[in-house]
Parts: sequence; C-alpha cells; structure tokens
Amino acid sequence: MSESPSKAEPSEGSTESVRREKLERLRAEGVDPYPRAGFPNRDRIATIEAAHDPEALGEGEHAEFSYRIAGRLVGKRGHGKTVFFDVRDLTGTIQAYARRDAIGEEALGRIEDLDIGDAVGVEGDLYVTKRGQLAIAVRECTLLGKALRDPPDLFHGISDPEVRYRQRELDLMANERSREVFAMRAKLVAAIRAYLNERDFVEVETPILQPLAGGAAARPFTTHHHALDRELFLRTATELYLKRAIVGGFENVYELSRFFRNEGLSPQHSPEFTMLEWFLSCAGYEGVMAFAEEMISTVVEQVLGTTVVERGGRTIDFKAPWKRITLRDAILEQAGVDILSADRKELTGLLEDDVDPDADWSWIVDEIQGKLIEPKLVQPTFLVDLPRELWPTVKPVPEHPEQLGEAFDGVVDGMEIIGGGTDTNDADMQRENFVRQRQRRHPESEEAPYPSDEDFVRSLEYGSLPAGGSGIGIDRLTMILAGAENLRDVILFPAMRAPRDSIPPN
Repeated sequence: MSESPSKAEPSEGSTESVRREKLERLRAEGVDPYPRAGFPNRDRIATIEAAHDPEALGEGEHAEFSYRIAGRLVGKRGHGKTVFFDVRDLTGTIQAYARRDAIGEEALGRIEDLDIGDAVGVEGDLYVTKRGQLAIAVRECTLLGKALRDPPDLFHGISDPEVRYRQRELDLMANERSREVFAMRAKLVAAIRAYLNERDFVEVETPILQPLAGGAAARPFTTHHHALDRELFLRTATELYLKRAIVGGFENVYELSRFFRNEGLSPQHSPEFTMLEWFLSCAGYEGVMAFAEEMISTVVEQVLGTTVVERGGRTIDFKAPWKRITLRDAILEQAGVDILSADRKELTGLLEDDVDPDADWSWIVDEIQGKLIEPKLVQPTFLVDLPRELWPTVKPVPEHPEQLGEAFDGVVDGMEIIGGGTDTNDADMQRENFVRQRQRRHPESEEAPYPSDEDFVRSLEYGSLPAGGSGIGIDRLTMILAGAENLRDVILFPAMRAPRDSIPPN
C-alpha cells in the first residue's frame, strides 16, 4: 500500500510526443523498452501482503524477505535522492521505495523518467514504512513495456459508459470494481464447471456453425461456407446436439459456451452471450429444477461467500429451495384470469400494447408472463407448466396436453435466468412437434420437419434414456451477483453500434 493516494496525475510533460521521445532515447541508449525476457518468477502483491504483519516486523528494511513484483506504475512521488512509486498488479497495489545510494544515480534517473501507465518489474527487499505499511526497497527496476499514451484517471476511474464499453482495457485499468466483476465472473464459471464435473457430467463440444439453427425460437446469424458451398448458421442453442450425445451413451452432458441470436440490443439482451446448457438423464423437470437450484445456490455461495445478494436496494437470497408456482396460478393470482378457460379478449385485455391479430394463445400467454408476472418476481422463482407450443422438445403436461408442456422458467429479480423442462424421448411425438412448430412459424410451408430436425428425430428412433435439461444465462446471473443493471457491465467486450465518427456519410 502507498503512503498517499496513487492519483494518476500525468508526469510532467507526459504527452504522447514526449513519451515517444523517451522511447527513442531509451533505444538510443541501448535499453529495450519491451524486453523479450519479460519478468519471470514474480510474486503476487496480495500474497506478499498476506504473508507479513508490518506491525510485527517493525519499521525498516527486512533483507531476509526478497520479492519480485511486476505491474503497472500507477503513482510516483519524489525526486533527487529518493523516489516512491506505486506498482499495481491484478491482486493489489504496493509501494516501491528507490534510493540513489542503494541503486545508483543512473538507475534512479531511469525510475524518475518513468511515466504513469508504464509496465515495470521491481526486485527488492521487504520494507516497512514509517506509517506501518509494507513496501519494496528497490534493488532493481526494469521497464517491461513503455506506455505511449496517457492512461485514464486511475484514481477517480472512468464514468463514461461509451469509453468503458468500447475501450474495456481502460475501464479495467481505471476501475477496480470492473476488475472485481470480471474476476468474479471467471470464478463463477469455474465453480459451475467444477460442480458439474464432480457429479459425473461430461463436458462436450458441439458445432458453432450448424446446418440449421435449431433448439431456440430466435433469428440466427447466417454465413456462407465456401468449401462446402452451403449456408450455415451460428448456433442459437446446443440442445439437439447435446441430446444426441445422450442417445450415444453420455448420460449427463453439458456445454458452457457462446451463443448467437441476431436480435435486438437491450440492457438484458445481447446478440452474443454465454449460456450453460446441460441435460440430466432419468430426470423430469422437477428433478432438473431441484438440481439447478442446488447448483446455483452452491456456486453463488462459493463465489460470494453467501447466498444473499443486494441489487438496486433489493435483497435476493439464492438459497435452495426456490419457490415454485404454475404460470396459470401466477396469472390467476395477479390478474384474476384463468389462462386455460379465458377467451382471447380477456387475455389480450391484460396487455397494454396492441396484440397482433395473428398472435396465437401461446404467444399471448408468453407476453403476459413477461410483462405482468416476471417483473414482480424478486426472489428466485420457478414458473412451471408453460405453453407447449413454445417448447417443442418437452413432454406435455398430462392434465392439459394440448396447451401446456412440462417446462419451466427460473426468474430472479425480474429476469429470466434459466429455462428447461422434461425432454421427450418419443421420436414420433418429437417429429409431430417439429412439424407443428414449423406450421406455427411458417403456415404456408409443406408439412415436413427441417432437415437437421429430422437428424435429431432419427437419433431418438434408436432409443434414449429419458432426460430433462436446462439452459442458464451466465451473463444475467453475473449481472445479479454484481448488482449490475446492464449486460454490458458484465460482458468484457460487448457488441456496440459503430461509433458516429466511423460511419461513412451518405
């Protein structure tokens, strides 16, 4: 830790031109500003701080403890005989203390010539300052990467969202909270993988380029494969391939990867996002929900140290079990309308916007769920028994087979973060569902399933264990854990519209 705040005020004359002059001067003097050897065998700053109690050590230099650190120079003070400078790595910031009588005039001069933002390596002995803070008494300082531009304000951070999202490297450089969020996200992903691997799940890889964008009702991105001379789609889901792996004998499978949906942008929607899709053999949707709530609550506690999260003044507890309520009962409680017996006028009357006259019952009910029910659900809640037409791969609810499927949506703080259901392993039923889906999407097309849907149906004809599956939105889950209100705050390099100055004139 430094003795004074490491405000990143640019060093004197540290414009880009002056920085480049320093770069050329170093090269003229035979100093490589970007050394190939790097700085191996370094110590993490947090590890150093955790290993020592400055009060127990006492003020002064402790030659029995020698360390090598590397990071960005984020603050510098002093000149003449002594220079103090702050070095930050991912784990923390520590002060370095350079004295002319210890390292010589030339070496101290090079340290004085460093600019805020330069990458440096420091080797030296542990030192305790007069204020009782740990520091490194410099024995050697190596420039590892000369910065040619002034950094952002490393003390106050960056508030402009355009800069934060378009130049994430500057956001990470200046905002500690951003670094914490993305480190937390990485920890979350690792915890999910470990949870599944420890329970005999097999992680598999399925095609990103697919002959048909199946498994989700979403507009795909299309591309042309020149060698194959065919149109392909960036995947919208991995569901059908994962279930074909189950047919082949991998009983519990998952894939945690990127998905692509060529649709609109919003604080809760991104065209490129991360999803965990997984399938559990010999389980129906009740078993899938039980597994999902236990997995999410466990990994949240591992990552945060608690299952309780504060977001926007709301307290959310991920602890299992989560509330379960049928969508029918939720709408009946909220609006007094029974979706199974109400006529179209009663249902559309629950929506403020005009409803497309061609919209069917399933679409209307789904809109009611999204606009009337989900926004009011703060605590983790499963909405179960959903419109069957929207879930063509799940089994029907026995009591209402024409209208409802054994499917669920998991909603937390008004956002759907998980969905799944009891998957059908009846090949004939699956083929019929695909035909109905195609008719619903494209009423004028012939009654035949899409070619790659037929590949999946054919796989079921070989016989398969029953299974239930689910998809979990990693970005949305991270949003909640981070207390963020926008997906762009938790996606490292989010999709953005072209900046105004890069759009050519008409």
